[in-house]
Amino acid sequence: MVLYIHGFASSGRGEKARMVRNHFGKKSLAPTLSHIPDLALDTLSQIVERILIHEPVYLIGSSLGGFYAIELAELYDLKAVLVNPATEPHKTLTQTGMVPNFYDLSRFEWSPSHIETLKRIRIETIGKPEKYLVLLQTGDDVLDYRVAKERLKGAKMIIEEGGSHVFEGFENHLETIENFFES
Repeated sequence: MVLYIHGFASSGRGEKARMVRNHFGKKSLAPTLSHIPDLALDTLSQIVERILIHEPVYLIGSSLGGFYAIELAELYDLKAVLVNPATEPHKTLTQTGMVPNFYDLSRFEWSPSHIETLKRIRIETIGKPEKYLVLLQTGDDVLDYRVAKERLKGAKMIIEEGGSHVFEGFENHLETIENFFES
């Protein structure tokens, strides 16, 4: 099962989630997660634990979803693809207050306690970098790709010049992602 994990203020119905569902079909899942980090990780852990009873789980995480994918990959020894991942979200998601959801424009409150939670749950050491495929674009206007490049040293990386935080052309990498999971 391929579990797609969306980014901050996004949805399991976003564009990359749709692409993953179209490519992997019934062997994929893209839940919409709570904006509260503890709840999002708890939901993801429950999903992984239930699926692992029956079949392998592979992760694709975008932005903050990449951060969560690292947590799950390290905890459950899973392969993960990280798309322009947030590796230090406690340093990049510092704006607090009411935030719009990018998918449906609903609003939620992002608080200092959420930032503290991200700082607390961050895995300090990547145990097996070879179980990661990292997709980065140098034109990411939200996160500095060099931070993820350094943090995930030893992982397989695809670094493209230009692009943006949404990772333009993501659909062109779905076969590569599938091959990585099967290797």
